[in-house]
Amino acid sequence: MGVIHGPNTRSGDYLEGMLTDHVGGKAKVKVPRSASTRLVTALTCLQFAFAMYATFLLYFMSPAIDLRTAPDFTWAKSIAQNMRQFIIPQHVLRHYQESASLLSAEIPPIRPSLVCEHERIDFSQKKSNDAQMIKLKRQLYDEILDFQRKSIGTETLAQLMAMKSKWDLRGPNRPKVTVILNHFKRKTLCAQLDSLLQQTLPFHHVWVLSFGSPNELSLRRIVESYNDSRISFISSSYDFKYYGRFQMALQTEADLVYILDDDMVPGRKMLQILSHVAGTDKYKNSVLGSIGRILPFRQKDFTFPSYRKVRSKEAGLYLPDPAYDITVDRIVQVDFLSSSWFLSAELVKTLFIETPFTFMTGEDLHLSYQLQKYRGAGSFVLPIDPNDKETWGDSEHRLAYVSETTVIFKDIVQVRDDQWWKALTTGYVTQWAAMHPQKIDALFYAHSVDEVKALAPLLEKFRSTVGKKAYIVVSGGSFCPCEDAAAALKWPKLVCKERRFKIFDLAIGTLSRISNSEVPVVQAVYSSMKGLIKIHNPSVLITVSDIDPHVKKALKMASETNANGTTLVLLPRPTVSKVLWMADLRPTALPNWSKMRISVNIITQNRANSLTRLLKSLSNAYYLGDEVPISFNMDSKVDEATIRLVSSFEWPHGPKTLRRRIIQGGLIRAVSESWYPASDDDYGLLLEDDIEVSPYYYLWIKYALLAYHYDPQVSFPELSSISLYTPRLVEVVKERPKWNATEFFKRIHPNTPYLHQLPCSWGAVFFPKHWREFYVYMNMRFTENVKANPVQIPKSRTNGWQASWKKFLIDMMYLRGYVSLYPNFPHQASFSTNHMEPGAHISAKDNVVRHDKADFEVPLLKKDFRTLLPNGKLPPASKLPSLNLFNQAVSLKGLKAAGAKLGQDVLRCDNATETVLVDHQTGMPQRCAKF
Repeated sequence: MGVIHGPNTRSGDYLEGMLTDHVGGKAKVKVPRSASTRLVTALTCLQFAFAMYATFLLYFMSPAIDLRTAPDFTWAKSIAQNMRQFIIPQHVLRHYQESASLLSAEIPPIRPSLVCEHERIDFSQKKSNDAQMIKLKRQLYDEILDFQRKSIGTETLAQLMAMKSKWDLRGPNRPKVTVILNHFKRKTLCAQLDSLLQQTLPFHHVWVLSFGSPNELSLRRIVESYNDSRISFISSSYDFKYYGRFQMALQTEADLVYILDDDMVPGRKMLQILSHVAGTDKYKNSVLGSIGRILPFRQKDFTFPSYRKVRSKEAGLYLPDPAYDITVDRIVQVDFLSSSWFLSAELVKTLFIETPFTFMTGEDLHLSYQLQKYRGAGSFVLPIDPNDKETWGDSEHRLAYVSETTVIFKDIVQVRDDQWWKALTTGYVTQWAAMHPQKIDALFYAHSVDEVKALAPLLEKFRSTVGKKAYIVVSGGSFCPCEDAAAALKWPKLVCKERRFKIFDLAIGTLSRISNSEVPVVQAVYSSMKGLIKIHNPSVLITVSDIDPHVKKALKMASETNANGTTLVLLPRPTVSKVLWMADLRPTALPNWSKMRISVNIITQNRANSLTRLLKSLSNAYYLGDEVPISFNMDSKVDEATIRLVSSFEWPHGPKTLRRRIIQGGLIRAVSESWYPASDDDYGLLLEDDIEVSPYYYLWIKYALLAYHYDPQVSFPELSSISLYTPRLVEVVKERPKWNATEFFKRIHPNTPYLHQLPCSWGAVFFPKHWREFYVYMNMRFTENVKANPVQIPKSRTNGWQASWKKFLIDMMYLRGYVSLYPNFPHQASFSTNHMEPGAHISAKDNVVRHDKADFEVPLLKKDFRTLLPNGKLPPASKLPSLNLFNQAVSLKGLKAAGAKLGQDVLRCDNATETVLVDHQTGMPQRCAKF
């Protein structure tokens, strides 16, 4: 603020001149500047004194002031009396003073009784006379109570009050409770305030809210009439609807919040009961209330009805429901509460994690849904003492029941139906879901429309396979709208609206529509998928391997929360159409999808060109995103070209290991020492470097392991290995006759896989338990002199084999009745082939046997083998035909009997009924056991 100065005035010089001229007419003597400063200070003090004087004068001159009773400022009083008599005549002054006294005497303080209004209830409680519906509703309520009694336990009011609580209602640890009353038009405020003022546990604060109410003035007068500093009135001309009261609850500093609709008048013990229960360990993470709903159950046609469907048991329950004579005498978990909510102040903020489906209605369901989804919190209706209304949360239930039964506008019902269905399909575990846990084979997840298209073939295979159930979850929102996903699957867009399980839209983005952080997406995917997995218990959760890494992490965490076992399967997009056989596996086998670990173990020395061909074929195979370790096992005489090749070879599917012997060991050591299992889920694929594999070899191994070894419903201890190769000769017979499996099994099925007592050395996966057993057996039976070997299988040319690891494995399998699984396709097409290149055995100087390459080199499968199998899938284990060592059809029991009869195992057993039993962890023989 500026100060205005005269045109010829310059600071204190003008005053100095005046003072100099005034002093005795003497010559001008320059006055020091300090003198002018003292003069300014003196003038300022004088001005302040005058202001104080004027203030007192004006105060005492006021007509409302009686100078006879005013404080004794005699000097001011005397001046004021004289001035006032001069300005205001005496008779006028007397008139104003008498009027003010009469006015104060005539207006007494406002009391509640003068401003309170009360709701008229001139009707009886509605009662149903439909005997059938009374029976059905009561039956459903009993089923729910029985389930909860067994699963979580339910207590009566007396039992609840006997539980230990953190709140000491009579001691120093008394809870602070803020009560929030939301009012619009009802005339129940006085009844609520009277009840709250009489509570056995006093409240901390009461906030009366009036948002956009036409009765704001009367509500304000009522609050003011109670003249209680703990009761506050908060109003706004804007109607914040049903969520406004919860937004206000975020501001409380109290321990607990009690939010009441205007139709709820609690009994005087209600705060005490609610606080006590909220302080127990069991219910501290809960929202408590007096009225609740059980959402609809699934109907016989696998759809869900409206929650308002009449004459329907599946429509759910309203609790308590006097119309059907249902009272709550034990605490009951519900899907959401209505009319009142009692919870810790900390839990209130959970309501706003996700943007509500709509702000127009449904805050009750949204609260319970969000609390369960993000806090694991339940919603409970407290029991009452039917003979003591002071324990009731709604001492006049007719008010709340009118509210419940009159909100039947069609559009509101549709909105609320859409809301609870959206909650159920994004992971809300309702009472129906808890009571009726589902079991499906596969749950697919797609975060984009392209991912939907990539997964479509496998999804359709699951859905078209008899007895299989599979659903798909899409991210929704801007990532993958449900309608676009349906179009990609060639489904009608109606599937996104109908209340039937098929496609679930998570509506990702409702947490934070604009965000540069991955946290909201991860949170939404994890929390929703966790609930969906809990509801549907899929054996596998399938998605593409190149999905967003944050989403992948969320899916992994969600799948790991399922105690029943759900395995996350990450499929590379090119392999999705190659694993349609997944749909043919039992749901008990599918969770073991990622359990096995198959390693590739290559035996090589000096055939670099052969090794190059093998490595190329291995690199071109499908591995389904699995980790597949690879090892190179080289003897001491390995050449430079091979070392350079294995050193530079890149293997993207797992770790690479190089092993080189110091002393030349020969083929028997090179093979047998190339792999040893680290666990019972560790499988070894042994390949010599002149082998070549099909692109489908790994799929064959995985499919067979899941179907015959990892299915708990299949007992197959005799299966010791899986061959990639289909032989064309009977190898162990001296004449080595040609043999065609397709022709041999044509009466069963020309392409049926089969079991053979002969192990394969040209590409096979060996099982960990049997390989440990083989190690011990070979160690006990190995001799430099082949004739010293005690095992002589009748008519087998293997008896004369020298320096062969395979001979010892054949002996063990023959003695103990073990078999290998072999493929069988047209023209002996196989998953591996042997190129019969010179090596330790082929074309060796001491090998008198001459080999025809055409007898050993078979075509590789270059297309999906599934369609060639019987009925397009692997047959049950019990339907697999079995052959003995000489390619003769013999049952598994017959194979064991032949081995026992030979009687040449490491332990002497009954030749008719017993074989050697082995400790599979150590491979050591233990005892004889009947077969």
